[in-house]
Amino acid sequence: MAHKDEHTAPPGETQGQQPNATSQSEQLLGRIADEHLVSEPSALPVAFARPAPMLPNSQRRRWIVGVGATLTGVTLVGGLALIIAALVGIVASGFGALEIAALAVGLVLLATHWGWVHVAEFTAMTLDGRQERAALERTGRWLAAIEPYTRYEVSTDVGEDGAITIVRTRHRPMPSGEGKFTFVAEVEHSEVHSGDEPGAVVAERAESLRRQAALDTDRERQRWSELAGELETEQMRREQEERLKEALRAESQALSERINANLRDPPLEE
Repeated sequence: MAHKDEHTAPPGETQGQQPNATSQSEQLLGRIADEHLVSEPSALPVAFARPAPMLPNSQRRRWIVGVGATLTGVTLVGGLALIIAALVGIVASGFGALEIAALAVGLVLLATHWGWVHVAEFTAMTLDGRQERAALERTGRWLAAIEPYTRYEVSTDVGEDGAITIVRTRHRPMPSGEGKFTFVAEVEHSEVHSGDEPGAVVAERAESLRRQAALDTDRERQRWSELAGELETEQMRREQEERLKEALRAESQALSERINANLRDPPLEE
């Protein structure tokens, strides 16, 4: 049975491109991918590998806090035991070096026993902060590696009646915020294949669309690389011209100041 097109936008054509593509590329030049792309799965193709999200290491935190609590209990009990032993020794035989040392150590342990909890909490927070910074750096590198060119993706979906829908989606870059860009997902082509169609036919059609999507994505990548190179060259030329104008203006300003200074001097007398 023939398939049915729900929305037709012939793959392989540049229908999704805007008339003023160069102007749009200029707007995207120098921008980096928006961090919201990490949490927006629909904005980029499914096959685009995203960095793993940072998960709090609750087991490690519990272990560190547990060790701190244990040390707190040990130092408390040990300090009390040393104080009691020192007092017993003092009552029995008077103040001796051993009794004084035991009493001093016991008092120190008793006074500082609660600090182990704070040490454990600080250690856990430090390790979590280090893990968070590493995750942020990894995400930053991932975002910086994304280039703002259009990508195409083909996916399939199965309806309740067994029909298979093949969808071609265009992920188009657009400016987002200050110095950022994001993607907008647009369905540009979809076709429904009934459940009684041969599976090989449907698979071949989907594979054909995927190949075309890969070719179109590669074409967009090459086009962006060429445009970005041209725009960067043009920007460098403009900056060089601007620096030259500033240098010439500085020379003219210096000459003007010298001329004005001479005009303020009294005329020469013969």
